[in-house]
Amino acid sequence: MEKNNTQNPSLVTIRNLSFSRGQRVIFDNASLDIQHGKITAIMGPSGSGKTTLLKLIGGQLSPSHGTIVVDGLNINQLSRSELYTLRKKMGMLFQSGALLTDLNVFDNVAYPIREHTALPETIIRTLVLMKLQAVGLRGARHLSPNELSGGMARRVALARAIALDPMMVMYDEPFTGQDPISMGVLIKLIKTLNDSVGLTSIIVSHDVQETAAIADYIYIMSSGKIIGQGTPQELKHSKSEWVQQFMNGQPDGPVKFHYSSDNYFDDL
Repeated sequence: MEKNNTQNPSLVTIRNLSFSRGQRVIFDNASLDIQHGKITAIMGPSGSGKTTLLKLIGGQLSPSHGTIVVDGLNINQLSRSELYTLRKKMGMLFQSGALLTDLNVFDNVAYPIREHTALPETIIRTLVLMKLQAVGLRGARHLSPNELSGGMARRVALARAIALDPMMVMYDEPFTGQDPISMGVLIKLIKTLNDSVGLTSIIVSHDVQETAAIADYIYIMSSGKIIGQGTPQELKHSKSEWVQQFMNGQPDGPVKFHYSSDNYFDDL
């Protein structure tokens, strides 16, 4: 398992990525970079392939064409064991939270540590309590998942995602279904963890305001292509009508309000 010997500031480098499901093109020659220690957002309408991109980065899917390099390693050239080792360095926060319902909060967070290490239980306990303290839920360690609110469940899932001290955490729609307080807590947690631990974060979302508040760089996707990119401030002043429509939630623009049809009066 050899790394590319380059001084690349990017943790993830994607070049000329193409991927299809049947006849539907998800990515069409897309290229992007995820910088070390930064929060990069992947945004776009529902169905634009944002979650699929996370699966490609994690090696769960293989591209039709192009390369995906993570930490100097070409994902699609790794053996199963090499990919397994690399995945241990990646944390994933699923949209559903995906907590194990038969385990309490403590054991959910402890699960990846027990699965991937041979640490004694005394050390595991210390690590789990550290992660739960980081997300403000050390006092909830004995609760079961069905006793948690949606926001608390998402925070437990975040504690589990960082249990092995990954180099990168991928967030799949972290703000979906959250009340304003829970959303504010998640925004603060993601930003604080990224800054204090030096994590690299990838946020997949269509929640513009919340994501733009913490992202260092944003890619906007549509129809298999990247149609806009830049810092939140740069995108705010973008001259692209498509970018402006998406960032400002305008009902009409390049993406039309009316589905394509014949003249209305001819239909009457």
